[in-house]
Amino acid sequence: MGAQQREYKQRIGSAQGMKKIFKAKEMVAASRISKAHARVLATTPYADALTQAIGAVATHSQEAQHPFLQADRAQSGRVAILLITADRGMTGSYSHNAIRTAEELANTLIDEGKAPVLYVVGRKGEAYFRFRNRDPHRAWAPYSEPELGSLGQDIAHTLTADLLSEDPETHLDELYLVGTRFLSRFKQAARASRLVPMQLVDAEDHVPGAFPLYEFAPDAETTLQELIPRYVESRIVNLLMQSMASEHAATQRAMQTATDNAQTQIDKFTRLANTARQAEITQEITEIVGGADALAGSGRTER
Repeated sequence: MGAQQREYKQRIGSAQGMKKIFKAKEMVAASRISKAHARVLATTPYADALTQAIGAVATHSQEAQHPFLQADRAQSGRVAILLITADRGMTGSYSHNAIRTAEELANTLIDEGKAPVLYVVGRKGEAYFRFRNRDPHRAWAPYSEPELGSLGQDIAHTLTADLLSEDPETHLDELYLVGTRFLSRFKQAARASRLVPMQLVDAEDHVPGAFPLYEFAPDAETTLQELIPRYVESRIVNLLMQSMASEHAATQRAMQTATDNAQTQIDKFTRLANTARQAEITQEITEIVGGADALAGSGRTER
């Protein structure tokens, strides 16, 4: 019985240690959600304003043209998928949902006769595809939360260069973003959205309302050339911010569940330890009573 007691106590101690770790990670994630959400709210109006400005330029100027506004950009058949995943574990189903959405999109593109090209952010996504011998065309991992702004600029620069490239080996016809949208602290959703080619109807629907009349300096063409790269960058940065906020929310939920499971294990092994201790005490009492009965039956008494 003593060995069983020691085993249960060791398991209780191990579960208590894991519970402390899970609880600490849960509190850290909870404290970061508000700040991450604030960054999302700070970057969204800028991206919306750029969407409206691009729609205004394209709507009020027949001469303004840009490759990203061309509905039919088919040259190489290559379509970029920018996938954003976590850079570390203990995030529940956060990365899995984003990867599954990207896989579904890739299969749809293949059925349409296109060749998906993967650009992956985060070690979880990179490891997933490398394990399956499908190395991403470009991966950004590891990365840290304070660097999301500069990371978004780097990603936007790389993708814009490939989208505008004249080389059929590197040219990209389309660009899709796959990440996790932060809807609330309790709800996040992995979604895929097309960023390039842009459609004017998309811009008008995203920011409702009639466009005012504008005068463009030096001209509409130059204005459009300046705005669209900023728009691509702003959308990527905003999705990075949303994905980070979603990651913190997913981590909090996962660690809360892990903490509850650790407490369940503690309660379970505490009951088993108590049962074993009770059985040990019962056995000791039985042995004492049995010894006393044996002495009484033999007619001997203790002196």
